[in-house]
Amino acid sequence: MNRFWYSAMLYLAFPLIILYLTIRAVKSPDYRVRWKERFGFAPLKTTDVLVHTASMGETIAALPLIRKILASAPDIKVTITTTSPTGSAQVIKAFGDKVQHVYLPVDISYCIKRFLRQLQPKKVVILETELWPNLLHFAKQYGAKTFISNARLSEKSAVNYQKWPKLTKSILTSIDIIAVQTEVEQRRFIELGFDASNIHVSGSLKFDVTVNEELIERGQKLRTEWQKQSAPVWIASSVHPGEFAQILAAHQQLLVHHPDALLIMVPRHPEKFELAAEKTQSSGLVMSRRSAGDHVDANTQVLLGDTMGEMMLFYATADQAYIGGSMIEHGGQNPLEAAAVGLALVMGESRYNFTDICQLLTDSGAMVECSDGKTLSTHLNDGFTDPQLLKQRQNQAQSVVLANKGAVEKQFTLFRTYLRAD
Repeated sequence: MNRFWYSAMLYLAFPLIILYLTIRAVKSPDYRVRWKERFGFAPLKTTDVLVHTASMGETIAALPLIRKILASAPDIKVTITTTSPTGSAQVIKAFGDKVQHVYLPVDISYCIKRFLRQLQPKKVVILETELWPNLLHFAKQYGAKTFISNARLSEKSAVNYQKWPKLTKSILTSIDIIAVQTEVEQRRFIELGFDASNIHVSGSLKFDVTVNEELIERGQKLRTEWQKQSAPVWIASSVHPGEFAQILAAHQQLLVHHPDALLIMVPRHPEKFELAAEKTQSSGLVMSRRSAGDHVDANTQVLLGDTMGEMMLFYATADQAYIGGSMIEHGGQNPLEAAAVGLALVMGESRYNFTDICQLLTDSGAMVECSDGKTLSTHLNDGFTDPQLLKQRQNQAQSVVLANKGAVEKQFTLFRTYLRAD
């Protein structure tokens, strides 16, 4: 398949795209607005740099790099696009009116061309894996240079790209420079045909997590207010519906050994908050909801983290973390924020989104693997019954993060060189 047939398929799929957005809008109010942006009809001002960060995780990781880009020139105009409401909220919170922000249109040729004709970007920065063929093709056609920052390429994705050599060639020839996270990913891009001289190993932006003492103090103060200073506290972060039952079962088993333990359960998507609440209530566990301001005390067994933007604060209240999306076939969510705060980590077997990061954490002893709710509970209990083991794992988690910092500076140096290029 080449780009022509890819584009034709998207035009044919247009009714399905509308249906998808409609379904999302039914489930989440945030998807009911700003539809013009989804199809390139929002009025836009021209920009110097277009940065696409997709969802909340990529956006948070990109914030330090974007700040450096904004500081690199006093009059630089930056536009940031996302595809999810949670990513959008992070952009607005971090930059306000300092940047132009819209959703990235769907990758239909007409929508993308209209979008780029308005923006006229000189440079395009794309985070991680958002290699949209029409976006890349028309950005190059309109004279923009494209930089893939913090690039990831799993073995599974590489195999899929190999199945469509013509489309893959179109994508790669539209890219000027790639900053990959690891040497393994560098090799995969080269094997696909990308010019080795234009690909650089720069580490992951996600290691450059900033954790200030004020955050830790706020977390500990909150834990004191909950009357859980000496009680075991663990967090199940960014969890998906297919994991709810396993997590709640794990906590019920943990309560047999530690009756005062507290689980903070944070669903990955806001539209799943109600489902998580229903599952927790039906389990018979004593639940408080963060969004409702429910009182948390010594009798509370589960705090449902059904708010946005508080994950780091929740991490600061906990001792151990289960990282979601890993007990289902999803590839796992980012474990580095929890590691940076200093939590012992548990993940399921599906970790292909962060293979190398998880391997570093596992090799250090900071992370252990679970296969289901029972083994999750066993690992949590091991930590809570052995304070020395728990402390060792917590320290190793922070050490891995500290040892791998520096990607922001490396990638900004690459970008600055590339920005100055004619």
